[in-house]
Amino acid sequence: MNPNDVAPALVGSIFFLATAVVLVLRGPLGKAWARRIEGPGAPGTAAQAELEDLRARLEEVEQQVGRVHELEERLDFAERLLAQAREPERLS
Repeated sequence: MNPNDVAPALVGSIFFLATAVVLVLRGPLGKAWARRIEGPGAPGTAAQAELEDLRARLEEVEQQVGRVHELEERLDFAERLLAQAREPERLS
């Protein structure tokens, strides 16, 4: 076998394999590998989305706690008013 005949076949095979690898790595399979390499805490993953959801829920709970405190104060005020209104009835 002549070495001059092998060189073009070898170059063509290498070019074909390199093109195939690039296409695979730039496709969905390559993106999946990249996400797996980045790990579970990487931005844009399900863990990041869950963290954002939990932060939003925490903010909502904090708002609700503030509303409950305000309602407690209003209830205390209303109870004091009712107690003051009943005291003159007891005295007479």
